[in-house]
Amino acid sequence: MTAQTLTLPSPAKLNLMLHILGRRDDGYHELQTLFQFLDYGDEITFAVRDDGLIRLHTEFEGVPHDSNLIVKAAKKLQEQSGCSLGIDIWIDKILPMGGGIGGGSSNAATTLLGLNHLWQLGWDEDRLAALGLTLGADVPVFVRGHAAFAEGVGERLSPEYPEEPWYLVLVPQVSVSTAEIFSDPQLTRDTAPIKVRPVPKGNSRNDCLPVVARRYPEVRNALNLLGKFTEAKLTGTGSCVFGGFPSKAEADKVSALLTETLTGFVAKGSNVSMLHRKLQTLL
Repeated sequence: MTAQTLTLPSPAKLNLMLHILGRRDDGYHELQTLFQFLDYGDEITFAVRDDGLIRLHTEFEGVPHDSNLIVKAAKKLQEQSGCSLGIDIWIDKILPMGGGIGGGSSNAATTLLGLNHLWQLGWDEDRLAALGLTLGADVPVFVRGHAAFAEGVGERLSPEYPEEPWYLVLVPQVSVSTAEIFSDPQLTRDTAPIKVRPVPKGNSRNDCLPVVARRYPEVRNALNLLGKFTEAKLTGTGSCVFGGFPSKAEADKVSALLTETLTGFVAKGSNVSMLHRKLQTLL
């Protein structure tokens, strides 16, 4: 068999709002959130192996090979499909860890979709999303590849069609622990559920923001600076902060002012992920 290779994007996501409704008996939190993708992300290259081995050739500081979500996703798919093929994997990593923009979850989803294609498994999206959920609550939205209103722990998804502005995303140089934020006693856990969709204007807050801003002055600083130009929001549990602009030129203009002292990037919001747009060209 000749080596088949495939390079796929692994996009970032934003939580346009994030409400915490309560804590469940299993320790997880009931959420409502609105996911949208960015045309910005990592790039992952896959090459099929005949010997069944799964090798990630890019090293991640502080993350052992077998603990990486990319490797876990590949191994789970291999086990559950009974596939005898293996894979070599390389990643061009630009999404920050602990940034709230879904880097690890996106990488896992790109791996599942990429290997489903290369290994010719023929799994449908529902089956891949169900496997993805066992890897992390945010993996299914990346597997499905459409902007969505999410409920439960983030796994119950309904397609949504929010506006697709240009975003300036600021990346404070801190990694925020999701577990730390969700265990904070001051976290709001009793927001009333939204029953009307699309999400009504004025319901776009993130319940994690007060806790993150209090704990991380770097995030607080980014929110304050961006807030001088547009509504500044936190994505996920942070650390990334974002704001929307009607044009790339306006986002670039503010970026030029703020990225002298802060790290950041400008990207287009997208309701269909660039991963899925690429996969469509392969069909």
